[in-house]
Parts: sequence; structure tokens; C-alpha cells
Amino acid sequence: MAGAVIEYIAAQVDFPEIDVRQRLTVSRGYGVGEIYVPEGSRFVGRAIADIRTDEHDINVLTLYRGRKVIPNPKATRVLEANDKLLCFGRLEVMRDMIPAKTRRRRQPDIGNLPADAVSAADTVPEVDQ
Repeated sequence: MAGAVIEYIAAQVDFPEIDVRQRLTVSRGYGVGEIYVPEGSRFVGRAIADIRTDEHDINVLTLYRGRKVIPNPKATRVLEANDKLLCFGRLEVMRDMIPAKTRRRRQPDIGNLPADAVSAADTVPEVDQ
């Protein structure tokens, strides 16, 4: 019975399964990014429309406010400190919207080599001539 219900629902849906990353990669320089609105940001107290995301070719997909998730927020929604905006658009523009002092640089996760690996690297193998 459950299988028949699932088949019926699947037949009613016009949206086939898609690879989201493939669909969102429309052209070079575009992608999905998260913009954090820290305390004291120029965006605090301003509506999404006021930060002119549409003029900068950025679409706000989701607003995260504390434990609340607001999908497809209205342009009239006023931003608060500690909000996070999940956006799709020009990556360069999104980077410029984040103050340089709050940008997080990704650091490679580099661990220490085992002691025996270091000593083995110091030895030079002999070559037959």
C-alpha cells in the first residue's frame, strides 16, 4: 500500500530530482554564499531591499535568525545583528559585502608529521652507479 501511495505522489510531481550544485553553477563567478550580519554592521536595521541585493545580482534564499529559518525572505524584512543570509549571486560582490575584519580566512588543516617520517625524509637513498 505504501509503495502505491509513493508512486502516486511521485507521478503528481513535475520536478525531477536534480543535482542542486549543477543547477546553481550557471556561470563563472556565481555561486552560493553565506553573509553574516555582525553587531554594528551597516546592514543592521535596514531592510533587505535597502541593501540593494537585486541591483548587485544577488538573491537572498534564506534568512537564519537564531533558531528561526526564514526561507525566501521578503525584501521588506529588516535585518538584525547576528542574522545570516544564504544568498546566490556574484561571489565577488558577496565577498565585498563582508567587512574585511570579519572575513574568515580558510586555513588548511595541517597536522604534525610523525617523528619517524621526519627522520626518514632526512636520509638520502643510495644510488647504484
